[in-house]
Amino acid sequence: MEPNTGFSNRIALTDRKHLLVDGVEHVGNFNEKEIGLVTNMGFLTLRGEGLHITQLNLERGNLVVEGRICAMDFIENKSAGSFRGKGMLNRIFK
Repeated sequence: MEPNTGFSNRIALTDRKHLLVDGVEHVGNFNEKEIGLVTNMGFLTLRGEGLHITQLNLERGNLVVEGRICAMDFIENKSAGSFRGKGMLNRIFK
């Protein structure tokens, strides 16, 4: 899968409490401890405590998360279908 060049990819973290992500294409799954995102540069998993998505604009590709950010992991785009499906299945079986 080729990276989408329509959005720039940028991550700005302030005091581990306020996170701005540009280049977001899809939100896979989310709860107060983990948020899974599909970005134009790969899958991004955010982990922390009390995480809340306070702004989301998929047309512009940006998202704002507030809460205590503990970890950010990028994974390559090779399994896009399974990531999206996993989020959907998690929501169905909760």
